[in-house]
Amino acid sequence: MKNWFLILTFFISLSLFSQGYLHRNGQKIEDGNGKNIVLRGLGLGGWMVQEGYMLKTDAAAGPQHIIKQKITDLIGVESTEEFYKAYKSNGIAKKDIDSLAAWGFNSVRLPMHYNLYTLPIEKENISGHNTWLEEGFKMTDDLLNWCAANKMYLILDLHAAPGGQGHDANISDYDPTKPSLWESVANQDKMVELWKKLALRYKDSPWIGGYDIINEPNWNFDGANFNGCDEKSNIPLRNLQVRVTKAIREVDTNHLIFIEGNCWGNNYNGIFPLWDDNMALSFHKYWNPNDVASIRKFLDYRIQYNVPIWLGESGENSNVWFKEAITLMEANNIGWAFWPMKKIDNLAGVTSVVITPEYQQLLDYWKNNGVKPSETFAKSALMQIAENYKMENLDIKQDVIDAMFRQVQTTDTKAYKKHILPGKVFATEYDLGQNGHAYFDKDVVNYDGTAFTKWNKGGAMRNDGVDIQSCNDKITNGFNVCFIEDKEWLQYTLDLDSDKEFDVDIRYSNAGTGGKLYLEDENGKISKSIEIALSNDAKVWKTLTIKKVVLKRGTNKIRVHFEKGNFDLNYLEFKNSMN
Repeated sequence: MKNWFLILTFFISLSLFSQGYLHRNGQKIEDGNGKNIVLRGLGLGGWMVQEGYMLKTDAAAGPQHIIKQKITDLIGVESTEEFYKAYKSNGIAKKDIDSLAAWGFNSVRLPMHYNLYTLPIEKENISGHNTWLEEGFKMTDDLLNWCAANKMYLILDLHAAPGGQGHDANISDYDPTKPSLWESVANQDKMVELWKKLALRYKDSPWIGGYDIINEPNWNFDGANFNGCDEKSNIPLRNLQVRVTKAIREVDTNHLIFIEGNCWGNNYNGIFPLWDDNMALSFHKYWNPNDVASIRKFLDYRIQYNVPIWLGESGENSNVWFKEAITLMEANNIGWAFWPMKKIDNLAGVTSVVITPEYQQLLDYWKNNGVKPSETFAKSALMQIAENYKMENLDIKQDVIDAMFRQVQTTDTKAYKKHILPGKVFATEYDLGQNGHAYFDKDVVNYDGTAFTKWNKGGAMRNDGVDIQSCNDKITNGFNVCFIEDKEWLQYTLDLDSDKEFDVDIRYSNAGTGGKLYLEDENGKISKSIEIALSNDAKVWKTLTIKKVVLKRGTNKIRVHFEKGNFDLNYLEFKNSMN
């Protein structure tokens, strides 16, 4: 009887286990219990595949193989390997995945470089043979365990395929001196076998959310456009994805497969009809409007081919754009994966890797080819940057996280931090919330990738439309609001245990034509308008005082209205009123 109970328990467990796979059900992605799943994910860009713009080396080195050569030229082969070991160890760890789960993400997308799993074709001793490397599989195993512990789905994304799948070399580490993926049958064979190997290893893992089999192919097969945007048939791309799918299905019938079109994932001409029953379409979206028209093509594909669609990559814009894009996706039952998690000196992401003056010296050297840093100096600078990739050393961008999750659900505002009164309220520490609710700024988003404009003209601290720059005042949190325009405003949540009257010092600098501001709460103006006097030097900070401002007991939502702009604002200091 005991043995029968154990056998029954085993089969129940097996049944529950097998129900955990994400799969296609018509136009929806569901889990094994038939629950509609909206993937809310983040791409771990830069960990397995370095791109120059993430490391700020893009002026001198974009693709990973060039970045690595630049580093090797400075510190030698042995120290370069030491740097990359630390970089990969710190790049993504359990703390990172725990943090993503705590912030609200339910999935991660892993951009993989094939060379962590197998040798390049030119290094294989036997033509057509595949030497398997444990490093990439071990990194993936660890990541999968961290995801599973947080009940998060892991989507495997072949970001750098053998030979490189696009002319945009930075994305896939393409080396034009060697045969690309599309110019080499051996590279295509290796890609097929890599996916079969991955599928065999992870076929029984329910927290693998799916296989994104080729990232952002951008190649001209027949068309004139270098990146494949005018292709009509995309025959080589379709044929390769069919081959990969067949190889996966030989060993794994459990997992969802994501396919991508040409032209950075979006040109699906010739890709249809679909060839598998458990498949979804991925598209990528950057620097365009967040309206139904912008995704109409994919909504139509979803209906026409009865297939789920997934925004596999997006980001690199303002908080306003993030909120709009995610609202649009979720209103149309489309999951998403934003990009990336970690980038050096990053404004438009959930975290920023803190840049150091020493690393900046290396960047300046690579860019301008000046005096070569010593090997000791260069290694120390690189190892410190690798150390800065640890979660505990990152600058966490709470404003970005707030925009991606809370602001999608509500127009309510939230204090950026607890402000203690009497005391200083720094201008840059305005409330978290949507434009028009926590602040009002006239330039808040970039919809046009061909004419890139900054939403935060100062490029510092926060990713809203508010313009913020480094501050040179004696007392500062490091930043001040700048490029203030007429009629803009900032809001601060202030909590008091009783009604109180304050004198409010306005700390400003101004080299413009003179400004004007007033304070108000939910019921209207609580101060007179004061003139910000003209100054001849923007670096000279001055103070004006608004007398006898009354704040009520409880929560106060105080707005600083800029009737006239053209000045910089450091802080407001609330002092007990001197009657």
